[in-house]
Amino acid sequence: APGGAARLSVRALCVAREALAYHSATADSIFAVQGLGSHSLTLTPGAVPRDDALRNIRNGTDIWAFALTEPDAGSDVASLRTTAREDGDGFVLDGAKTFISNAGIATHYCVFANARPELGKKGISAFVVPAGAPGLRIEAQRAGGDHPLGAVLFSGVRVPRTALVGDVGQGLRLALGTLDVFRTSVGAAALGLARRAFDEAVARVRSRRQFGQRLVDFQLTQGALAEMALDLEAARLLVYRAAWEKDSGPTDGRVAVALAKLGATEAASRIIDRAVQLAGGQGVLEGGIFERLYREVRPLRIYEGTSEIQKLIVGQSFAAPG
Repeated sequence: APGGAARLSVRALCVAREALAYHSATADSIFAVQGLGSHSLTLTPGAVPRDDALRNIRNGTDIWAFALTEPDAGSDVASLRTTAREDGDGFVLDGAKTFISNAGIATHYCVFANARPELGKKGISAFVVPAGAPGLRIEAQRAGGDHPLGAVLFSGVRVPRTALVGDVGQGLRLALGTLDVFRTSVGAAALGLARRAFDEAVARVRSRRQFGQRLVDFQLTQGALAEMALDLEAARLLVYRAAWEKDSGPTDGRVAVALAKLGATEAASRIIDRAVQLAGGQGVLEGGIFERLYREVRPLRIYEGTSEIQKLIVGQSFAAPG
């Protein structure tokens, strides 16, 4: 909503990502990163040129990226080393980001850098940096799937003061607030990939015959499908309960989100691994649907908070007083 903070429906985001991932992990990734890169603008009314930028994002004119991760700052976001030195009427950025989705195709980067290093994490701030800014360089990185990925390097990149999103020192809050919203949807993307694998596996075992009968007629096959269905339905409940809590629940949903991200991504990995096994030789053919899903699901247990980080969030909730 122009002039005020926009409210994102996490449930709608999850529905969209589940549907996209079912058909194309690449389409889902580009959709999700567009949201990640621009979400800080929705959290900061008055960010300039906020309304024009959001309009261009909606109509596809601009492509955004979320430049947070660094070679030595992954799960430990507060330790990032990219700096934004105040200089006259603007800032000068120096540093390096890595594993940045949409790197190389993005028109704008939401960059998190420390504008007051002496304040530690309290100096982290967010900046909008256009892809063509002098001193900005991209180094392509190859991941397992068809996913635009790269390192984004800053050497004396000058931006005007209007590139600052919100105020100096708000960056960590904006970064974590963005991840908190989109983390639930990672579970939804996992659901889409797992549901595709399950459907493909069912079609495969119904059509292939061995020892005079269909594979689906063997009890071991039926048991495998039952376990896959159980994982899929349990993961879906975790994801959409977390989405409901983020939208309208009685708590901040932090634990529910961690459970959803952890549960859905781990379950999807099990489902897809079992689908590969049921497909037999067809499951490992390069370029086949099962092999592709096997590669595409693996990063989901790492980005936007590893499975280990989600376990810490859930475990620490039991140590809280009261």
